[in-house]
Amino acid sequence: MAQTVCILLSSEDRSRLAAVIGDRNSPQKHAQRAKIVLHSAERRSVFDVARSSGVSRPAVWRWQRRYAEKGVDGLLRDQTRKPGKPPLSAKSVAKVLALPCSEPPGNATHWTGRAVAKAAGVSLRTVQRIWGAHRLQPHRLRTFKKSNDPAFAEKVEDVVGLYMSPPCHAVVLSIDEKSQIQALDRTQPGLPLKPGKCATMTHDYKRNGTTTLFAALNVLDGTVLGRCMKRHRHQEFIKFLNAVERKVPAGKIIHVILDNYGTHKHPKVDAWLADHPRWVFHFTPTSASWLNAVENFFSAITRRRIRRGVFKSVADLEDAIKRYIADHNRNAKPFVWTKTADEIFDKLNRLNLHLLNESVH
Repeated sequence: MAQTVCILLSSEDRSRLAAVIGDRNSPQKHAQRAKIVLHSAERRSVFDVARSSGVSRPAVWRWQRRYAEKGVDGLLRDQTRKPGKPPLSAKSVAKVLALPCSEPPGNATHWTGRAVAKAAGVSLRTVQRIWGAHRLQPHRLRTFKKSNDPAFAEKVEDVVGLYMSPPCHAVVLSIDEKSQIQALDRTQPGLPLKPGKCATMTHDYKRNGTTTLFAALNVLDGTVLGRCMKRHRHQEFIKFLNAVERKVPAGKIIHVILDNYGTHKHPKVDAWLADHPRWVFHFTPTSASWLNAVENFFSAITRRRIRRGVFKSVADLEDAIKRYIADHNRNAKPFVWTKTADEIFDKLNRLNLHLLNESVH
């Protein structure tokens, strides 16, 4: 687009434009347009007008032409634009919200944004905007597991009571094993984290064996006693109990919280307990490992040390686990349980009521 308009200003228009520039209440865009026309009337080049007015050359041409066609009034009034797209009808919005709650098409397990957009005849962004406004998230899935242990209430009260009111002159330990920890070595070296780039790691790996971590979390001070063993049978479990027995001072009762794994209830384990009367086992309900405090430690060591680790051998893996436990114990903090048994039961009752209502509807 080239300059095709020669600006000829009348004294009246010049006065009006100067007044617009001088008026501090004038919109900035009006003052800028007035400057463009005044500078153009001085026979300056388009480049000079654009630079002095702080706009582009096409903008100079546009307002020169607007003045030539409509005068000063055209500079002070924006042209009307064609109306945008009409808002989505309530029927279409209801369809976008209803489709994800219905059976998905074909063999899919759930609706996707693109599938809903195609079925409703709207854009993907429209679907996303509607879902966001109504907090609908078909791509997410929350898992749950309800314990069917007939003694669920009694066991929860027992375990939670130990956490919140531990007995005097006693030690409360949360014991479990993390089995089949793999010593994985990557096929190629990864790249470290950099600004704007995440760390990299090959998706394939080499298996160099496995180990099992037996761990006992002291609820009172947060320290962890850990032992790595090749297997997780009752023989290894008894060896670990003997290691804990040697660490706990004599004269203290040892209350142990553990799950219902068969190894923990083996007849030889029962015989070991009979020979060690200061030990008391407290089993968590079936399918309620969230009550076992040591699971939090297993989660932390998996995320912070094992998952991204590179281990050339099982010995390397076990050494890394031992060093992590040592670091943890240097800064250990007591385990604090905040929910009472009654609060847990209330929440489970609300969940059961919600599931019942959903099944009815």
